[in-house]
Amino acid sequence: MSVKAIIKEFPRTFWVGNTLELIERWAWYGFFMLFANYMTRSSDLGGLQFTQIEKGYIMGIGTGILYFLPVITGAIADKYGYKRVLYLAFTVYTTAFIFLPMFHSFTGVFIMYLYLALGAALFKPIVSATVAKTTNDRTASIGFGIFYMMVNLGAFFGPMLTLLYSNSSYSMVFHISAGMIALNFLILFFYKEPDRVPSKESLSQSILGVFKNIGLVFKDLRFVLFLVIVAGFWTMYNQLFFTLPVFIAQWIDTAKLYHFFSGILPFIATNYSHHGQMDPEFITNLDALSIIIFQIIVSSVVMRWRPLGTMVTGFIVSSVGMSLSLLTQNISYTIIAIFIFSIGEMTASPKITEYIGRIAPPDKKALYMGYSFIPVFLGNIFAGFISGNVYQSMSDKHTLLVKEVMKRGIQMPKGLTLQQYFDQAAQAMHMKPEQLTNYLWKTYHPSSIWTVILAIGLAAALMLWIYDKYILNRVSHT
Repeated sequence: MSVKAIIKEFPRTFWVGNTLELIERWAWYGFFMLFANYMTRSSDLGGLQFTQIEKGYIMGIGTGILYFLPVITGAIADKYGYKRVLYLAFTVYTTAFIFLPMFHSFTGVFIMYLYLALGAALFKPIVSATVAKTTNDRTASIGFGIFYMMVNLGAFFGPMLTLLYSNSSYSMVFHISAGMIALNFLILFFYKEPDRVPSKESLSQSILGVFKNIGLVFKDLRFVLFLVIVAGFWTMYNQLFFTLPVFIAQWIDTAKLYHFFSGILPFIATNYSHHGQMDPEFITNLDALSIIIFQIIVSSVVMRWRPLGTMVTGFIVSSVGMSLSLLTQNISYTIIAIFIFSIGEMTASPKITEYIGRIAPPDKKALYMGYSFIPVFLGNIFAGFISGNVYQSMSDKHTLLVKEVMKRGIQMPKGLTLQQYFDQAAQAMHMKPEQLTNYLWKTYHPSSIWTVILAIGLAAALMLWIYDKYILNRVSHT
């Protein structure tokens, strides 16, 4: 059957569900790609001046909980109906985006981010179930391909829209995301709930059943070990959002890229830059663009590869790509690094779910597939620690500057913003700002953070190979 014929088979609810996903991902990534710099940037530049550790706690724990909650929110949707819970999800989502920029303390932002994560967690299992229930064995491959294309379209265009307004006010970023989510209330008028057998259990019984199933999964120590290994990949992957935008903002000179776009695409240079430097989030967004362009090509190449070999290859390629920032402050290397990383991501990520299906016991495949979220949950928790505690001690520009100021015995005034502190320190050391940045780079080697991330990725690849070859007691997988 041709692709055109398959596409004609999809019911209206399939397309409505994908539209909901596109808009939701547009809203999510529109703020999430900018979130790390929003929290850590100097207050006179619109940021909150949180420490990297505080940022790591919020993004790591909050996003981790987001990926854990769907096992519970999915039970809620089965009990009370998809459409009803979608209305609740979008209400939580919209109000969270409106309220979040009103809070400026660590505690306030953390609580509001958890509230926002609840909205995302209410939505996430429903849209996946909608796609699953509106496809069949013949149409599922194309159907989920369309679904993931919507994810990446939203991931790319969301930041491209919000970055247009981030120069004037970070609050606009959140308000745009709120407006995008609010559009989904209109789309819901066209949503017809797919066939669903309402749960006869009480909600408490359903949730208790969820945790009983988690206990069953955790009794399989080999499977638990696999999930922990794969969490290493997600730990590395999340640095794209947690660490890389901050690292680019603090250390990478993007003036060459700014001048490049000034010559051929002035609109890009004008709207995605600050003071002659390209916005870090514009650069990291090249990952989503690469996936949109190359995912089908990469998938067609690796579709016949064994899942394990594909995952190991993807882990290694992603690790090498993410770590290329070790070499230089040159933006060209950063762009190449992001592209290489995206190739690894496109290679490994789709195969993880396939591999879980292969190693699961025949009578427990559905149960095991349902808990494939665990590595993502763990990966966010671990990534928060790396981008928080580890980054602050090894690579945070302000932390390293304070260390240098103390070493030189320079007395700095109290109550300065991060930017004021940097400017006055540069003046006291008789350096221009760019000279001070280069001095700190050469003296403290902040790029060594990528050695840690490279080690995590390579260790995950090695452990996965050992796991398959020796722990599963198999010579090969079909």
